[in-house]
Amino acid sequence: MEFVRSIWENDKDYMTLVEDLLESEDLLKLDDITHHHYTTRLIHSLSVSYVSYKIAKRLKLNARAVARAGLLHDFFHECREEIALMNEGSHNCVHPKIAVKNAQRLTELSELEKDIILKHMFLTTTGVGIPKYKESMIVTCVDKYCAINEVSTPLRMKAKAKLAEWSLKLRVVHA
Repeated sequence: MEFVRSIWENDKDYMTLVEDLLESEDLLKLDDITHHHYTTRLIHSLSVSYVSYKIAKRLKLNARAVARAGLLHDFFHECREEIALMNEGSHNCVHPKIAVKNAQRLTELSELEKDIILKHMFLTTTGVGIPKYKESMIVTCVDKYCAINEVSTPLRMKAKAKLAEWSLKLRVVHA
């Protein structure tokens, strides 16, 4: 979803909501962490944030909370192995709690923003509880959409290239 980058950077309304967060070196370090095999945790978080923001804005929901919490929903630096060593539960259950703690060190969070971050793994684990707000459900669903897209796009491109290669071979054989 790299195409979103040029769009969100030029969206003045969106940038006004998140620019203070994007000044955090700790948050920007997420750009050094591979996420979903083919992107970085920062790019994933920006994609989730911006797409969720656009949906919330269109639905006249709290676009500010969605943009900010969407950006902070995966604000953790630990890898899966480090989270497993904590013995506090699965990665899907623990990382939202770490993200909230990190986010609270960066900025004050509303109850809505906390719910968005803590419940964004709702569909993948029973340990996080049910989202209380429509905004939480938007970020949850957009997070899953972005994750699937991030993983499947490179695989689709590889498959398409392979099919084109085979097609060329078949043309040569039948020529």
